[in-house]
Amino acid sequence: MLRFDYKNADISIVGQEHGLDVEYEFSSYKTKIAEIITDLNKRKDKPGQWLQWMNLGYSEETVWYVKEYASMVRNRFDNILVLGIGGSALGGLAVTEALLKPYWNFLTPEQRDNFPRIFFLDNIDPDSINGLLDILNLKKTLVNVITKSGSTAETMSQFMIVKSRLEKELGEDEYRKNVVATTDRQTGVLRQIAEQEGYKTFVVPDDVGGRFSVFSAVGLLPFALVGIDIDEITNGIKDMDLALKNTDIKENIAAQNALIQYLMDTKKGKDLSVMMPYSSRLRYVSDWYVQLWAESLGKDTDKQGNHIHVGPTPIRALGATDQHSQVQLYNEGPNNKIINFIRVDEFDTNLEIPRIFEYTGIGYLGGKTVNDLINAEADSTRVALADYARPTVTISLPKVDGYHVGQLLYMLEVQTAIAGELYNINTFDQPGVEQAKNYTYALMGRAGYEDSARVLQAKMAAV
Repeated sequence: MLRFDYKNADISIVGQEHGLDVEYEFSSYKTKIAEIITDLNKRKDKPGQWLQWMNLGYSEETVWYVKEYASMVRNRFDNILVLGIGGSALGGLAVTEALLKPYWNFLTPEQRDNFPRIFFLDNIDPDSINGLLDILNLKKTLVNVITKSGSTAETMSQFMIVKSRLEKELGEDEYRKNVVATTDRQTGVLRQIAEQEGYKTFVVPDDVGGRFSVFSAVGLLPFALVGIDIDEITNGIKDMDLALKNTDIKENIAAQNALIQYLMDTKKGKDLSVMMPYSSRLRYVSDWYVQLWAESLGKDTDKQGNHIHVGPTPIRALGATDQHSQVQLYNEGPNNKIINFIRVDEFDTNLEIPRIFEYTGIGYLGGKTVNDLINAEADSTRVALADYARPTVTISLPKVDGYHVGQLLYMLEVQTAIAGELYNINTFDQPGVEQAKNYTYALMGRAGYEDSARVLQAKMAAV
């Protein structure tokens, strides 16, 4: 299982001004945390609570259908192209980068065991889209378009472009075999298109928001298509879910970090939450965490409708890279952050540093391993931050595999849900995102948004 170390957030290490008396806070919030955990687990099966993501690890039917389809298309495609944005792509990016061999798309088919390359188009930059589509053989590419509503302008514009090119290359009938849609079970534009065109489809479950959807078909389908063992992932989720049902905060690592992050923000003024894995394979976990934390916890109103404007700001970082770009600020700049380290105990490979240049100041490195070096960097940075009274916590993975990556992401999801309850907000809506979406619809001429377009154009002319 994952391990969680919070001692460097305690007053005994970073002092009274910047640290927490963690054991005292655990005791003070013991009842509150137990109530939150109990309530979340009671509500997870109720429609409209947006907690169905807590059940995704047990969705054997979805796993079966995903594995069946992946088996059916095995060896038919050289490439998987995922069209999605936000929660439709970030989880897929995080897990595939973590679990596939490094530089997967550069490996030969034999090195990939004849599984396809995978590409994510998660933005609408025209140069990036044209650049990728110009080098992909679309005849040998399976396109997975992901949007629950089917009206996401970015994803559907991408799909319209790709669909047009596929039709030109494969014909109106054959191109359909190169498309699989992941969308709402019954409603929405993409569901309508998929049924009219005859695409294979998978479902984004009801009451699962995009940022919590990584363990639905949104993520599981791309994973299976490139040969990732999704049973290993779901086994990790189920074991972590069992552990996180424990209502005792002293035994529940998601509750522990949720409370620490919340109190660092509300009591100590540390409203920046840095996610810093010491593993390049986990770099996109930081990107995924940024959306999860920001969109879930940044809210205008509490559950009673009071304007509160809360939310810690998440920051992505990568160890050891960002020791040379950000840690100077963390150590000597404003003490307004809590840093979350992710540390890997055992890497898949070992890399020894040759015993050369022994007559120089770098000779001490010879005979050591890069494995030793990166973990020494993680440990030394954590201690140095403590020297500057900067609080940190550390999540340790025994290794980067499906079981432990599943545990990590699910733990962070539960942590987010608990933190939302502590802030007394709706963790699962995102009204601040919808306003910009509506303005985009108006500017692009979507029917029904004509009045909004006139108002918006007047506002744009005034600023």
